[in-house]
Amino acid sequence: MRKLLQLLKEDLNCVFERDPAARNRLEVLLTYPGLHAIIAHRIAHGLWWNGLRFSARWLSYFSRMFTQIDIHPGATIGRRFFIDHGCGVVIGETAEIGNDVTLYHGVTLGGVSWNAGKRHPTLCDGVMVGAGAKILGPVTVGKQARIGANSVVIHDIPDSMTVVGIPGRVVLPENQHRRPQQGIDLDHHLMPDPVGRAVATLLARIDHLEGQLEMLKREQATGGQELVEAGTPAKAAGNFTIH
Repeated sequence: MRKLLQLLKEDLNCVFERDPAARNRLEVLLTYPGLHAIIAHRIAHGLWWNGLRFSARWLSYFSRMFTQIDIHPGATIGRRFFIDHGCGVVIGETAEIGNDVTLYHGVTLGGVSWNAGKRHPTLCDGVMVGAGAKILGPVTVGKQARIGANSVVIHDIPDSMTVVGIPGRVVLPENQHRRPQQGIDLDHHLMPDPVGRAVATLLARIDHLEGQLEMLKREQATGGQELVEAGTPAKAAGNFTIH
């Protein structure tokens, strides 16, 4: 009982670290459905592993009615777990969640098989999952990873990586991108918007070339005027090279 109370106290306190809208403990305790859901789950999980499976499912069912958050009592959830907003979150039976994990509304930790055994995701410590994201199957999301909103993850994710898109793709940290002198990212297949990046690079290159062209035109005009004043025919206007 003491361990359960300690877990619930940590769940309550972590809200203030991750939600700037939280003002006081009474407000959070009474009005945050994500906190209500995890309180109910902590109790239901204890009942589940003590063989009281029907009681656990009944408590989980009532929790879902009031919070719109569906957590199977068999799911394993670590310390300082936070569900922000909460509505539409689904966590399957064999899901495993580490410490300091944050989920936003509409997240699904689902299975892709009807076979018994491990069929739901594992989220390691410090993972953040954006609104509407789906993590499907017995995949592992590494420590401190970030899953972008509405992404669909079906493969393992390394530690400290950010994932976006459908299917989810890893976005490399800025210091690991491969870029030649022209500035085009050679790892564009890992970027969330490679077309936009390529267009922006081309526009920058066009601006640079137009600047060079304007400078050469001015030099040509100035040089031609000096030659005319000296009595020497000027060069043809098109006889220059852009480097």
